[in-house]
Amino acid sequence: MPHAVTTATPGLQALILCGPGSSFPTFTANPDENPKALLPIANRPMVWYPLEFCYRAGITNITLICPPSAAEAITTALNTNPFLTSLPYPKADLLSPKDLDQNTGTAQILRLPEVQALVTSDFLVLPCDLVCELGADKLLQAWMVKSVSLASLLSHSGSPRAPASGGLGVWYPTKTATPVKGEETDFTAVVPLPPSSVLAPRGSLFPHMSKVVYSMPTDSRKDLVEEESGFPVRNSLLKTHPRVRMLTTHRDAHFYIFPRWVMDFIRENEALETIGEDVVGWWVKAGWQKGLSTKLGLDEILGHDKDDESKEEDKSGAGSTPSPSKSAAAAGQTQSVTVKDKAEQARKSESTLAGPSSSGPLVPPMLAYIHPSQPAPSTGSTTTTAAPATIIRRVDTSQLLLQVSLQLAKLPSIEEVGPEAASPFAHPRKVAYPEGVKPRTTITKVDSLVADNVTVQEKSSIKECVIGANCQINEGAKLIQCLLMDGVVVGKNCKLTKCILGKRSEIGEGCVLTDCEVQENMLVERKTEAKEEKFMSSSGLEATEQDLEGYAEDIGEDDAGED
Repeated sequence: MPHAVTTATPGLQALILCGPGSSFPTFTANPDENPKALLPIANRPMVWYPLEFCYRAGITNITLICPPSAAEAITTALNTNPFLTSLPYPKADLLSPKDLDQNTGTAQILRLPEVQALVTSDFLVLPCDLVCELGADKLLQAWMVKSVSLASLLSHSGSPRAPASGGLGVWYPTKTATPVKGEETDFTAVVPLPPSSVLAPRGSLFPHMSKVVYSMPTDSRKDLVEEESGFPVRNSLLKTHPRVRMLTTHRDAHFYIFPRWVMDFIRENEALETIGEDVVGWWVKAGWQKGLSTKLGLDEILGHDKDDESKEEDKSGAGSTPSPSKSAAAAGQTQSVTVKDKAEQARKSESTLAGPSSSGPLVPPMLAYIHPSQPAPSTGSTTTTAAPATIIRRVDTSQLLLQVSLQLAKLPSIEEVGPEAASPFAHPRKVAYPEGVKPRTTITKVDSLVADNVTVQEKSSIKECVIGANCQINEGAKLIQCLLMDGVVVGKNCKLTKCILGKRSEIGEGCVLTDCEVQENMLVERKTEAKEEKFMSSSGLEATEQDLEGYAEDIGEDDAGED
């Protein structure tokens, strides 16, 4: 598959966080041997997608960060998996800090000494489970135009009053044509950016950009509402940003472009555990909550000290005309402010994103690209049709693993549309090894993927499925909306619907399974009939129970700490 790597993007580093995969208990019961980052999405290892995204952006300084226990498995995959070895050079580095374990928060990862020493410039943070078809160059362009300060861009860091650069995150809708029941969402409040007199370039992301002013997971918001018997909103938020828009059906993709100073912010605030809820959440609050930037140490980190502020105040007071309110106060008069004046003040406060002011420096903005819910229309020569929806999704549950794999299977292959028109996630062919498919079989190529060395016996039917390499589909088997990982054997006359089968698992003859998950190397006895069941070994079940017990203990400790 061709990669759009033309020129390198200097000065930007990429960190890909390879987590434990606790939300995949069937397939990551042993995260050391089977880490989440290597689970297949549409026959490619999960970590391939964020790696490919970085190479499309021209970023070659890429580091995978994982627990030491998973380093061997990921290193082996990087050196042997054909999809990972086919990625461009230079290859990504692997960092496994000694204090990183399966329970370390994302912000805590960035606070580790090894990571602090690694990051020396502006950087990207991506989860290993992000599938983003959107052009990475467009996101970088939006960040540089809308959030990067000129002084930072030109590396003029010597000026203590130079405004610092802001950040950029991505949020996408969960209410799509392919919704997944129970998918996580985030509660996010945004305000519009100031209008520009220059038209946005065609295809740019500028029309979908906003400024984040509040962010937290929906679960945290529900807990807050329950605790407070309502949702508390500070007057300072509405006073500073009266045009707030609340997003309740979108999800934070956990893809961020950060300036280097964010690493200092995380290092100096040990209470920050996660990036999405804590780092971004407190950062954006500091933009409108009085005194919070000082408490968080942002003023010092950004180089804004009290001497600079006092100089600015003296300067503004000595050489400028007093404001109407101050003049009225000095004369002992009452100053009235009309609604129009308030609206104008609010508009001006929203139009200022960063930079010094007479009342102290403003916090750099955290911007959001809000992925549109509906695809933009595209006009043809005679008819107007809707362009295919661009895929942006996190894959952190089994349901999403199946859904996104089936969605990617519908992408036309490079063989069908050519390398220029094909999606970056398109496979060379829908059926990689047609010689293994016997006559009198049915494979719907428009919505299926069949990998190398797959054998399909006669009278079999494969509809809307993803079949991994070296699988065997025996005579009379019927598969609908299934995901098979490498080396799966499906017995004669089996009927499988919406199932996920782990590596080298075997389904006995005549089984009827619906909405089931089968662990790797598991044998499902012949003639088994099951619905919504997980077939796991006893050790896998024990590991899952231990994870749940540990989670319960963590929750208890958190509650005790709050009390």
